[in-house]
Amino acid sequence: MIRVCLYKNNEGYIDRYSIKGHAGHDVKGQDIVCAGVSVLAQTALISLVKICGIKEDEVHYIIDEDEGILDVTLPDLDMDVRNKTEIVLKTLEIGIISIVENYPEYVTL
Repeated sequence: MIRVCLYKNNEGYIDRYSIKGHAGHDVKGQDIVCAGVSVLAQTALISLVKICGIKEDEVHYIIDEDEGILDVTLPDLDMDVRNKTEIVLKTLEIGIISIVENYPEYVTL
């Protein structure tokens, strides 16, 4: 099972997300649930850098493909950048919710 956790700061902004595990919906390389979660999570990480303008070396992230781990923590941000990151991370949240609704036995949020 994939476990997705979204962490919010005191102001209610998402400042970290953690994804752990494997879906087990199908064999490795053919698991559409795992692929869907992976695409959402990795696109969010890339967007934080390319769209929101956070320097890559300022985003703390851990990737372990064997264990199925992607853990991303944002640095302190000014409000303009923070608002951009919130759009990206709320979009991630909406995508994950959609997957959970369709495959609740494989993904939790």
